Amino acid sequence: MEKIIKDLIKYGKRAGKKNFTPGMSGNISARFGDNIIITTSGSANGYLKEDDFVVIDFDGNVVQGRKKPSSEKMLHVEFYKMRPDINYILHVHSPYLSSFASAGVALEEPIMAENVYYFGHIPLAEYGLPSSRDLVEKTSKYFKDFDAVLMANHGFIVGDNTLESAYLKLELAESYAQVVLNTKILGGPVLLTESQVKEINNLKTR
Repeated sequence: MEKIIKDLIKYGKRAGKKNFTPGMSGNISARFGDNIIITTSGSANGYLKEDDFVVIDFDGNVVQGRKKPSSEKMLHVEFYKMRPDINYILHVHSPYLSSFASAGVALEEPIMAENVYYFGHIPLAEYGLPSSRDLVEKTSKYFKDFDAVLMANHGFIVGDNTLESAYLKLELAESYAQVVLNTKILGGPVLLTESQVKEINNLKTR
């Protein structure tokens, strides 16, 4: 548990330095056996300390720690329930991804090979009040098929098997959002063709 928390602090600070998680926005968690280690309410991902974590069960109840868990705890719980392959989750309000989320625009255009390969596309979940069951229901419908989801007028959530891979997907997605925006400034992106997308996806089977 100590090792997991140290790693969460490390990547939280890394995300903070990149301005992916400004202020006290967002939350981070890890699967921990039959429980979940998650950041506490009011903590700042970029400035995490060892006492900024609690352990909750899959009903959202605190089983270890004295502080209140993140108000988005049930969003994390649902992601883990639906995806046994997911062990780490990052929820952030990074500027470029949040801009697309707040504009109501999914990242669906096949612009860069890496993004097609790792994401296919990044869907946009309908708005739900933060920390509400409505938010969980509207966002979790995408967890079965996607590792990363934009949350309308809110932010971004991504999960993966390892903490490093989840963080690297966050970096890639934020860069993707920035590139998409820049291409629109430059007159619009040149999209990959269906044939090119198929070729990229075929690389996954090699």
